[in-house]
Amino acid sequence: MTLEQKISLLAKSAVKALYDVEATDAQIQLQKTRPEFEGNITLVVFPFVKLARKAPAQVAAEIGEWLKANGEGLVARFNAVQGFLNLSISDAFWIEQLKAIDEDEQYGHNDQMVNDQIVHPLMMVEYSSPNTNKPLHLGHVRNNLLGYSIAKIQEANGWKVVKTNIVNDRGIHICKSMLAWLKFGNGETPESSGKKGDHLIGDYYVRFDKEYKAQIAELMAKGIDEDTAKKEAPLMLEAQEMLRKWEANDPEVRALWAKMNEWVYAGFDETYRRLGVSFDKIYYESNTYLEGKSEVEKGLASGAFYRREDGSVWADLTKDGLDEKLLLRSDGTSVYMTQDIGTAKLRFQDYPIDKMVYVVGNEQEYHFKVLSILLDRLGFPFGKELVHFSYGMVELPNGKMKSREGTVVDADELMDKMISDAREISKDKVNTLQGITEDEANEIARKVGLGALKYFILKVDPRKNMLFNPAESIDFNGNTGPFIQYTYARIQSVLRKSVSPKDGLYSVSDSGLSAEGGLDAKELALIQRLCEYPTAVRTAGEEFSPAILCNYAYALACDFNSFYHDLSILNEPDEQKKTLRLLLSANVAKILNSAFGLLGIEMPERM
Repeated sequence: MTLEQKISLLAKSAVKALYDVEATDAQIQLQKTRPEFEGNITLVVFPFVKLARKAPAQVAAEIGEWLKANGEGLVARFNAVQGFLNLSISDAFWIEQLKAIDEDEQYGHNDQMVNDQIVHPLMMVEYSSPNTNKPLHLGHVRNNLLGYSIAKIQEANGWKVVKTNIVNDRGIHICKSMLAWLKFGNGETPESSGKKGDHLIGDYYVRFDKEYKAQIAELMAKGIDEDTAKKEAPLMLEAQEMLRKWEANDPEVRALWAKMNEWVYAGFDETYRRLGVSFDKIYYESNTYLEGKSEVEKGLASGAFYRREDGSVWADLTKDGLDEKLLLRSDGTSVYMTQDIGTAKLRFQDYPIDKMVYVVGNEQEYHFKVLSILLDRLGFPFGKELVHFSYGMVELPNGKMKSREGTVVDADELMDKMISDAREISKDKVNTLQGITEDEANEIARKVGLGALKYFILKVDPRKNMLFNPAESIDFNGNTGPFIQYTYARIQSVLRKSVSPKDGLYSVSDSGLSAEGGLDAKELALIQRLCEYPTAVRTAGEEFSPAILCNYAYALACDFNSFYHDLSILNEPDEQKKTLRLLLSANVAKILNSAFGLLGIEMPERM
């Protein structure tokens, strides 16, 4: 039972005993004691003032006396400030809390009872959603890190989670890369070029745009207006024809498409592995768009949608405060919305989903509003329950990224740079890394470099745009991943000198540990911070915000470093104190490792 739960029960008993009133949960208002007052937790007594017919300060004092006398030693001291009762909790309680810390417990309250058995509700989290015409870039990195971390956090909160990906492997953009490779590739392959497949295909997507712009300029030089030139440029007409052939199952186009996609998938898999993210189920637009087209045809037949004179199919959403939405082009080809309708249908057929979460950038907010309305209009009961986790864009000092122009921060190159920077920094710490092999040094650099990248991205409120600064992210001081990793490695160094490992972990026995001698203020602050971890995990799940865990881990690391600076651990002569501080250190390492695990960040044992 948490401190809040214990105080809440005692406060209800106090109000009943003192004023013969049954207090409700809503009336029990608890908050952290303000730093200028002594205490650990504060009970707001204003809800009971009218009932008691006494001044707020008197009510607070009476409840405080009752809690101290009847709380079985939980409340050591109290002070009343107007209607606020500040409670100082006994050292014995904090010692017991320290002993009970378990980083593997579930923190949420999402369990459901079915036939007297606990059933975990199922959440599907979609993230990544790459196009097979280009490699993953910095924007994808934020998407993948957010999606993976949200899935891990929700699992810790009691959800059963299915991590899913929808690969956009068809459409005009895919045909652009295919056409450029046919025209300008001369049979180039990943093997012949030495390039990852996704990078090779991305080069041809950029090449298409370059040649396409040249054709537009040539047509405009002949007096054709820009809009007409964009439509009549030969490359664009050929790409559109290739898309029609693809949807008509032309064997040559399909064979080329399959070959080039395999190159891309191999590249994606390598990037995902390095980034440390994974999926339980992958859907492909090429398999789901036909389901979407079928549903659109049903909607057309039922009157939910309508067909224009040119043959295109639309949904009129003006009554919903939106505009009209294209669902099928005049040539019968589908659009993204068509595919998303089909994918949603298949997912709910495949899994008993209780909550569907789309991790997609905020530029797609309108898209998901429309999708929810269309699914509801088509009669799917889950239509209104879809959750669009809308996150902000990653911006660069020189502006937004543009894939077709090749002005993106490539995910693979970014990871290489972060690891390289971490390796360079580690050269300045030769003394602390003596005796390790080159492979071990490289592994530390990998964990630190990727940890710096992940933490820098995840520490920002996900709903905000962010400016990426790799130099700032890898600093060993301040609110960074390496600072927290270094704190963890520092603790491991202390434990290596005093504790024997068990199953690869350092565990400190708390046998015989008591509150005798009292707690130092730094020890108490650290224990209190450790006890806040379950709340941080629950809040991160409720708000879909890994940033909350980042902030918690940073605060815990700061508290430990202050404790480490002021108090001796290994040289403490009092064995009780030494054991307490070793247990504190081990639990800080345990919780830091747990928090970073939910963020998808690995901890190095040495730095």
